[in-house]
Amino acid sequence: MITIKGLKKTFTTKSNTIIAVDDINLNINKGEIFGVIGYSGAGKSTFIRLINRLEQPTDGNITIDGQEITDLNQKELRLSRQEIGMIFQHFNLLWSRTVRDNISLPLEIAGVPRVERLERVEELIKLVGLSGREDAYPSELSGGQKQRVGIARALANNPKVLLCDEATSALDPETTDSILKLLIDINKELGLTIILITHEMHVIRKICHRVAVMENGRVVEQGDVLDVFLHPKQQVTKKFVEQVMGDKEQDDAYEFLTTSYTTGKNIRLHFIGETTNQALISRVAKEFDVEINILQGKITQTQKGAYGTLVVNIDGENNELARAIEFIKSTSVEVEVAPNA
Repeated sequence: MITIKGLKKTFTTKSNTIIAVDDINLNINKGEIFGVIGYSGAGKSTFIRLINRLEQPTDGNITIDGQEITDLNQKELRLSRQEIGMIFQHFNLLWSRTVRDNISLPLEIAGVPRVERLERVEELIKLVGLSGREDAYPSELSGGQKQRVGIARALANNPKVLLCDEATSALDPETTDSILKLLIDINKELGLTIILITHEMHVIRKICHRVAVMENGRVVEQGDVLDVFLHPKQQVTKKFVEQVMGDKEQDDAYEFLTTSYTTGKNIRLHFIGETTNQALISRVAKEFDVEINILQGKITQTQKGAYGTLVVNIDGENNELARAIEFIKSTSVEVEVAPNA
């Protein structure tokens, strides 16, 4: 659907040259929600503006649904942009226009006849949950409602791709969740490809299928969200994962718990996807002559499945302990046995 090769953007000032985006190579599949995460200054907002050429690439190629975006002239680009919707952090609504008129604006620019335009606007108002607010002005709307207008406006021309630049960072947590749910519903209902820029890992966890991590203008890590959560390789990725998983806090608690229980074996289990539904602990308790104490646990959901950790103390005779641990290792659950204190 979207192929990005060798994408680069530099800004030249009087004193130096700044490389904002540096040799990015990505493939984004049709109908997926692809997240790009990075701290401020990582280059992610420049990157997303390169996709619809709000910024002109210094080098590289962007192909969307077979069309080479970087080769288009201005007239061709204007037509192509109708197939690329974009929503912004601060909504970018026209304050002198009502909800209906803000959503209608891209259709007016595209020359859509009035009757057809009104029908499309009504469809979009229902889609984003704004029925009854058609004649309200932006000053009369909550932050979440304003973003819903922004989403409806971005969908007006039936785009193939929706770009979201920090679309929830100006919203409170509850409103953020409602907007993310709306984006998931739109993705499923319309089969829309969504590229989402954020600095919040919980947004990636809740909505994205795959993720790319940016640092200093480069993509330093990418993959399925669940894989990145389970096996972050770069230090910046590990910091983002800690935002959601609380790894530092859990590791400290794990160290305390495992040194407090000095008999038997202390084990941390990692459940992935379908394995989170396994009744593993009850099976072990029934099949082996051991006692099991659950010390700590957490399950986190992603679009590709659940990821859970469980810390247990298993006590019993050495032979039985060894048999129970070997049984657990024979399943698809990952096992981490703490050394004896």
